[in-house]
Amino acid sequence: MAERFVEVDRNTPMLLPADLRDWVPEDDLVHFVLEAVGTLPTGGFVVNERGSGHPQYPPSMMLALLIYCYANGIFASRRIERATYRDLGVRFLTGDTHPDHDTLCTFRRENAKLITKFFVRVLELARELKLLQVGTISVDGRGLKANARKHRGVSYQRSGQLIEQLEKEVEALLAKAERADSQGEMDPAVGSGCRGQPTDPGSLREPELGR
Repeated sequence: MAERFVEVDRNTPMLLPADLRDWVPEDDLVHFVLEAVGTLPTGGFVVNERGSGHPQYPPSMMLALLIYCYANGIFASRRIERATYRDLGVRFLTGDTHPDHDTLCTFRRENAKLITKFFVRVLELARELKLLQVGTISVDGRGLKANARKHRGVSYQRSGQLIEQLEKEVEALLAKAERADSQGEMDPAVGSGCRGQPTDPGSLREPELGR
């Protein structure tokens, strides 16, 4: 019996525009991140000044993009830029726009305190919704519960230890992002981490982010 294969046609264009919502699973982390960031007041963010007068990327989108990528272990701004072309969750989040690595890096550096504050708030919201993880980040206070059992009578919830733990984790993630971009600035083979021209979309390979 002859083998039957699915026909793979890469030449015929789509008759209707693609809807990215149909390509992103309902349980993808991106939906929670967008809803959570949508509840936050992002008017205090510093945006990049451009002499050309081009429109700025919305701070809420930039914040959601960094949270989503950092939570999934993507730290270098060049790789986040690459993900805006290759990863469906990121393309959906950005509305198929592509902020370059310089814009991403500068946004993080100029808004580090607010990013940390709102990132922690998103993690708190996740915990309130009984989520155990946000990407690679545990939000259930597992380590603190074990510590509390050793010190009876101390509530890790009332003491604020969980928030302190989340703040430290977020600060560590932003530090990883800064190291990744700084290494790019210092290594000519890697290229500019926070200066220069946007990355060629075909020049880097980006792993698909976790669900």
